[in-house]
Amino acid sequence: MTFFQDFPVPPLPPRPRSQRYVPPPWAAAPAYELPAVVHVGMFVSRTPGMVLAIKSADVFSTGCVFSLSWLFRRSSQSDEDWADLQHLFFQPGMGIRRGSGQQTGLMFGVQFPDGSTASTGALGPHVFIERDQQPEPPVLALNNGGGSGGEDEFSGTGTLWLWPLPPAGDLRLVAQWTDFGLAETSVTLDGGRLRDAAAGIQEYWPEEDVQLL
Repeated sequence: MTFFQDFPVPPLPPRPRSQRYVPPPWAAAPAYELPAVVHVGMFVSRTPGMVLAIKSADVFSTGCVFSLSWLFRRSSQSDEDWADLQHLFFQPGMGIRRGSGQQTGLMFGVQFPDGSTASTGALGPHVFIERDQQPEPPVLALNNGGGSGGEDEFSGTGTLWLWPLPPAGDLRLVAQWTDFGLAETSVTLDGGRLRDAAAGIQEYWPEEDVQLL
């Protein structure tokens, strides 16, 4: 018998089950919905050195997630310049560099048919969560999915969360990435097509109140 065996081990106190955090509808896609997938297959920009494309949209009851991809290939950049671009490519968030006072990172914006707009360069949804506020619609948030690259090209992926679902009409999506020579450009999507696709959403457990899970 050892010294410590003479001391009883106290039982652990009961620990209450923690409540599952449910983000507000404008901050993220619903957790328990199987979205309707809409094929988009559209180039936002296509130049000899760069491609930025929208692949598809996952439509939820409260908004939609656009699946994005981008690729930049090397032309006449020196090794030093290419190394500098690598840092900018893999951290493509909003940034202000070299005292220019201009936003130079990868940015997206959206305009609804009624003229209301949102930008990934504005305060994101999580800032409003911290302040216990609800932003004015629409809201647009960019999530970088990572990427890869080497001596000849860089490729990356990401998603855009748009809240709420757009109304019928022209949905204008705007992009800019001045670090990589992409001036402001835009494409037009069919907002009604996205809204109509919401009829195909499937709930995981429609007979249950998932808030209690």
